[in-house]
Amino acid sequence: MEKGITKASDGVQGMSWTVVGQTYVPKLLSNDAFIWDAILPADTFVPPHVHPTQDEWISVLSGALEVEFLGDVHQAGPGDTVRMPKGEAHAIFNRSGAEAHCIFGVAPARKLFDLFIELDGVTDPAELVRLSALHEVDFLPPPAET
Repeated sequence: MEKGITKASDGVQGMSWTVVGQTYVPKLLSNDAFIWDAILPADTFVPPHVHPTQDEWISVLSGALEVEFLGDVHQAGPGDTVRMPKGEAHAIFNRSGAEAHCIFGVAPARKLFDLFIELDGVTDPAELVRLSALHEVDFLPPPAET
């Protein structure tokens, strides 16, 4: 990691990505950790997935999120920190009707920064799943139709 300050309006190397309708701005990258600022518009979500090699967390700055751990739903609001251990399937939903602003992080960084570069602007779900699997993020199959 390089010393210095990443300004509020800036991302690492001037980067910003749009992933599944959400805006991600990388703030810190080292081998040990990757941290990004995220804006999650109302009614957006990240489908159920697993990080087999990384612990992940979210600090909610404003708005509200629902985090599901295989059916176990948790509510998170401003000031709350969500902990998602490696290997634990989770999904993230903004069902609040308003935008949510959060800081996400993973440790170690592994391949997630490179994944977001690849996913910027991808809209095809099958391609998102394929690229994610190549970068150590495994999306779960959708639930069976009943």
